[in-house]
Amino acid sequence: MLSTLSQCEFSMGKTLLVYDMNLREMENYEKIYKEIEGSIAGAHEKIAECKKQILQAKRIRKNRQEYDALAKVIQRHPDRHETLKELEALGKELEHLSHIKESVEDKLELRRKQFHVLLSTIHELQQTLENDEKLSEVEEAQETSMETDPKP
Repeated sequence: MLSTLSQCEFSMGKTLLVYDMNLREMENYEKIYKEIEGSIAGAHEKIAECKKQILQAKRIRKNRQEYDALAKVIQRHPDRHETLKELEALGKELEHLSHIKESVEDKLELRRKQFHVLLSTIHELQQTLENDEKLSEVEEAQETSMETDPKP
């Protein structure tokens, strides 16, 4: 009986030790579970931060591409100094052409006036010729009528 009692006590001690060991293992597993949960939360935060960094990097890349495109367009155009020189030269040329235009318009107006005078002179000359022709016809008629009419 003592041996059975001893065996029971031994079993009971063993069971208590296993129970204590299981409790410690549960505490250990819970500790590990909390660490894993913390690591997962940290990983989610890191992922969110990395996503933000990726978006910022994409924005920066897009801005650089736009900047490069604008820089190429700007490089194709002359600088301000050259542009101002060209504008000044074009202004002088425009002024010169304006003077030429005025001169040509003045000449054209003069030619119009001369043409008008010429036409007026031609018209007057025609009138004079017509009048002379009528006079000579009248004189001829008078002469023929005088020749045909005997003088009394």
